[in-house]
Amino acid sequence: MKEQLKQLLKIEERINYLIQIKDYSNWGNLDGFKAGCERLKQTVYDLPDDQFWGEVKKLHDSIAFLEERAEEQLTPMERVRIVRSIQRFSLKDILENVYDDYTELGGQDDANIDPAMICAKATLTRKSKKKTYTVTVMVIGQESGHGEEFRNGGSCRPEGNQKAQRYMRVAETEGIPIHFYIFTPGSYPVEEYPGAAQQIARNIYTMTKLQVPIVSFISEGGSGGAEAIGLTDYRLMASHGYYSVISPEGAAAIEGRVREGNKAPRELIELCAERLRLTALDNLNHGIIDRIVQEPPLGARRDDFAFFAKLRSEMVSATDRVILSTKSFKSFRTWEIHRKRLRKESQELSIELSWDLSREEVARLLRQRSKKYLGMATHGFIGQPEAQQGLLRQALVSTEHFYYTLRYDILKNHKRQVRKVLTDVSGEGSVMLKRITEPLRNAVAFLRERNQKKPARLITYSGNGQNGSPRPDPLELTDTYTSPLANEDRTVTCPNAARHGCKDLWIPDLYGEFAGVCETCGHHFPLEYRWYLKNIFDPGSIRFFNAHLTAQNPLGYTGFSERLQTAKDKTGRSSSNMTFTAAIDGIEIVATVLYSEFRNGTVGSTEGEKFVQACKLAQRKKRPLLAYVHTTGGIRIQEGTLGVIQMPKCTMAIREYIDSGGLYIVVYDNNSYAGPVASFLGCSPYQFAIRSSRIGFAGPRVIRETTGINIPPDYHSARNALKRGHIQGIWDRREFRRNLYKALLTMGSPSLYYR
Repeated sequence: MKEQLKQLLKIEERINYLIQIKDYSNWGNLDGFKAGCERLKQTVYDLPDDQFWGEVKKLHDSIAFLEERAEEQLTPMERVRIVRSIQRFSLKDILENVYDDYTELGGQDDANIDPAMICAKATLTRKSKKKTYTVTVMVIGQESGHGEEFRNGGSCRPEGNQKAQRYMRVAETEGIPIHFYIFTPGSYPVEEYPGAAQQIARNIYTMTKLQVPIVSFISEGGSGGAEAIGLTDYRLMASHGYYSVISPEGAAAIEGRVREGNKAPRELIELCAERLRLTALDNLNHGIIDRIVQEPPLGARRDDFAFFAKLRSEMVSATDRVILSTKSFKSFRTWEIHRKRLRKESQELSIELSWDLSREEVARLLRQRSKKYLGMATHGFIGQPEAQQGLLRQALVSTEHFYYTLRYDILKNHKRQVRKVLTDVSGEGSVMLKRITEPLRNAVAFLRERNQKKPARLITYSGNGQNGSPRPDPLELTDTYTSPLANEDRTVTCPNAARHGCKDLWIPDLYGEFAGVCETCGHHFPLEYRWYLKNIFDPGSIRFFNAHLTAQNPLGYTGFSERLQTAKDKTGRSSSNMTFTAAIDGIEIVATVLYSEFRNGTVGSTEGEKFVQACKLAQRKKRPLLAYVHTTGGIRIQEGTLGVIQMPKCTMAIREYIDSGGLYIVVYDNNSYAGPVASFLGCSPYQFAIRSSRIGFAGPRVIRETTGINIPPDYHSARNALKRGHIQGIWDRREFRRNLYKALLTMGSPSLYYR
């Protein structure tokens, strides 16, 4: 009887699985089959064996037919439900069945630092001809669990992502590959230190230059939570998994403008899941992932040992592939090409391959990683970056690179070294050295002749010119532009009037002389981005570049092309990111501005590419880079993973700029949320905020719906961001120009051109 009950329970489990996938209990008469299972369980002792097994076979055949039919007609939302099923395999199942042995690091289960993130040292036994050898890897991934509340469904808190970053560094120190496993609907949205957005940004920044091979496998990849461990050399994805910029329910709430507390209609959720192009095949076609790992019909489950064997082979082969791409031996490369031709990428090597990399191989690995991510999503916009337009333009860029490298990296650095030696050496030795270096000093003096004509830069205004005569303060706001908001002849009440006793403000004064700031309490009323362009930078110094790059609708998202055209007509611009060169009291900088009027400052393929090109220009010309965030609503959901991939792509560009000695300053204003803050903005060592701005990972509504916590009104305030250590200072809008100038002179490396 035990065997009979066991078979019935298995069939009942399959029925429940189909009900969960379809989210409709009467699909294919599933309710009837479930009732039939119940009747058989009650009569198991009454029916003859032949009759009982005949009924079981009928049930089995019927359910098998429905399973085949369901697999053939799987919708994107049904794939999402497969991934979320309690029967789905988890990271713990992978550790126990894919690897030969493992040791969990940072605590176990509910005693873990964050049980939703697992870090483990794991071993794999490999065979080469007749030789057996063991390799060690670091395994890092989200653990969604099988119903345990303390796992939080794989939604990591900031401390969980911080733990992942720590063990990335451990693996790098030990020189072992890292296997990442992504099982998350998204990160847990809290701002307490280290902060959800800021920690994700730190993780991505770290992964850009990890000096070991890194491979990832995606089952459920939800937005920024996935990107926290997603920037890898080779990206595998389960055939029934999903990878998306936002959950279908979240997209439906935004698209349907669903009020808080209400649920989006089921039909709209299904529609959004289809529009987001979140399946493995969609992501492969867009170049976001490298390979699909095939699963059995309706997805692999926790006891699918054949799938675990396949996954082991895929992860080992992916690691081999990354290692082989760094080798300089011709025989390795020939073997790799041969394997690719035969389309046997998942087969394991028949020869022993060391997973240790030399310094030269590490350098090649990092170059390939950079090229991979900087080249992603380039089909998501219209136009070609100026630096790549024609042979003449490319030759000009190469010439600029040579000139600025020679002038600032070689000659200027040599001059600095000579000066240091002359300062350190004294007495008779210094006299002798002076005679020896006289010709070189004369040459350096000749090169400096132009710069010597300029007065020395002062951090604070002295009030005097070169000859002691009075001169105007060059760091005062230029006051060349007054906001159109000042044209209304009425008064407005400051939101802090009840607390601070602020007087009513006459609008022409508020938006004119007062620069949108309450004189009593300092509250900053929002101003349009044009005010900053006209009043912060030197008059006539702004030169836009790549303005022709145009946002488009790469996924064919229904109705989005019309919305984009409306934004273009409204603003007269082609994207929500403006990139330009400008000057602050003569110091030339490269600036990138996300502004609210174009799709609420959201970031897509166009905005990401313009940011990357701004980084390259600043790196080439040794200029500081300013990212002024007038407003950003996050990643543009209508571009799906082409949008979310901008997080690692732009972070890669900014990491290379900072590593080259660049100065990267971020200034937040108004509302700055989500993906950009959790990546290429949040990774800056110098982040500031205009007073009254709001900064965070998720808005108040998302936090309430995700965590059930009612946050205080000032939760995302600049003051709280400063207390948490997420920003380094709060700036008054009226002092923006002066503070920016001071930052340019006191921060960054000595390799900048004006140092």
